[in-house]
Amino acid sequence: MEDCEMSYTWGYSSDLWTTLNQSLPCREKEVKSLISLIGEKSQMSPPCVFVYGHTSTGKTCVVNTIFKTLQLPHVLVNCVECYNARFLYEHILNNLPQSVKSSDHYRCDNMNDFVRQFQQIVKDGCLINETVYIVLDKAERLREMDANILPAFLRLQELTNLNMCVMLISEIVWEKYRTGTGYCDPYILHFPDYTKDNMVEIMSLDCPTDFEVDFYSNYTNLVLSIFHIVCRDLKELRHLTMLNFDKYIEPIRNGEATINDSRKLWRNIEPHLRKALQTVYLREVSSAQWERLQKEQSSENTGDSQTKTVMLSRSHVELPFYSKYLLIAGYLASYNPVKSDARFFKKRSAKMTKRAHLVKKKERASNHLLGPKPFPLDRLLAIFYSIVEGRVAPTANIFSQITSLVSLHLLGQTAGDDQIEMPKYKCLVSLDFIRSVSRTVNFEVIKYLYDFI
Repeated sequence: MEDCEMSYTWGYSSDLWTTLNQSLPCREKEVKSLISLIGEKSQMSPPCVFVYGHTSTGKTCVVNTIFKTLQLPHVLVNCVECYNARFLYEHILNNLPQSVKSSDHYRCDNMNDFVRQFQQIVKDGCLINETVYIVLDKAERLREMDANILPAFLRLQELTNLNMCVMLISEIVWEKYRTGTGYCDPYILHFPDYTKDNMVEIMSLDCPTDFEVDFYSNYTNLVLSIFHIVCRDLKELRHLTMLNFDKYIEPIRNGEATINDSRKLWRNIEPHLRKALQTVYLREVSSAQWERLQKEQSSENTGDSQTKTVMLSRSHVELPFYSKYLLIAGYLASYNPVKSDARFFKKRSAKMTKRAHLVKKKERASNHLLGPKPFPLDRLLAIFYSIVEGRVAPTANIFSQITSLVSLHLLGQTAGDDQIEMPKYKCLVSLDFIRSVSRTVNFEVIKYLYDFI
C-alpha cells in the first residue's frame, strides 16, 4: 500500500500535497489521478486528457490550482470567449509562457499556421524539455467550430512532435464528441458530484471569524436540507448560504437567543429560506437588494416597495407575445400528464366521468409536488398551437423564441444535443410566475392544469 501511495508523489514534497489537499477539499482522488498523469516536468505526458463532470464540481479549479502550484507551463482557454477558430488560435499563441516576452502579436487563421507558430514559440522559449499544457475549458463549444479543430487538438502532440498535452474540460460525456472517424481517444477522468457531506465541508470554509466552524456547519446543514433537493450547484448554494447567514444570527445579535438555541434560530430563518427557494436559479434582485429587504422586514419598515414588489411577483418580466404562450405551453406540458392533452386541447373531448374523479382523488401525489417532467419539442408546439390566439405559421421566429427561453433559464433543455434525438425541455418557473404571465395575455392557465380540475 505504501508503494502505491508513493507512486503518486513523483518526487513532490509532502508539504506540496498538504497545500493541495487544503486548497482542494474533497478532491484527493482526482488530484492524485491528475498528478499521476502529469508526472515530472521532463517526462512525456498523454497527448490528451478529457476531464468531465456536472457543473460546479471543481474541474477547472482543480486543474488550474495544480498547474499554478506545480508551476507548470500552461495556457488556460475559455472556449465561450474564444468562439471562433481565429480567436482560439491567437489566444493560445499569445498567452503561452514564453510568448509574453515578444512584443509582436501573433496572428493565425488556420491549423497549419497554428502548429508552425506553436513549435517556434516552444523552441524559442526553451520549453522542449518540459511538458507544455493547453487547457480548453467549456470544450463542448469546440463541436460548433470547424470539423478539423477537435481532431487536430486531440493529435496535437503528434502534429507538433513536442512534449505537450491538451486537456479538455467539459460538462458532457466523451461519447457526445464523436461525430466521425479519425478521433484519437483521450484519457478520460470523471469528476463525480459532491455529496451532501462534501458540500458541508466545503461551505464551512466560508465560516466568519466571529463564529465557530461547528456552528456554521450546522447552519449549512439546515440550508442544504431545503435546497439540496432542487439545487446541486455548489456556487449557488454557497451564495445562498452566505447571503442568509445574517438573518440566521439575527436573534443572537438582538439577545433573543444564544448559539445553542438551534430551534429558535431555525424558526427565524425558515420562512426566508422558503422564499429564497423560489428564486434559486432565476434571481430577481441583487444580493444588496436582498439584504436590504431583510433589514426592512426585521425593522418593520415599509420603504422601498419596489424591491418588495419585484421579490413577491415576477409579473415585471417582459417577454414577446408568442414567448408568453410558448412558456405557458411548456408549463402545461411539464405538469400535465400526456393522457390529459386530448381532454384539454381537443375541440370535442369527453368530459371527466365521476369514476375518473374518484381515481384522481386517490392519487398519491400531485404533479406539482413531483416537479416538472421533461417533454418533447413536438408536444410543446402542439399545445402552443392549441392555445395561441389566431393562426401562427411555424417559422424560424418561433423556434428562436424557444431558444431564448432556454437562455433565460425559463425553460431547461434536458436532451437533444445531437442531430438525431428529438429535443426535450422542462419548465423551470413556478405556478405564481406562470399565472402572472398568463394574466397578461388573458389566459386562464388554472383551467388547463390537471391538478386543479
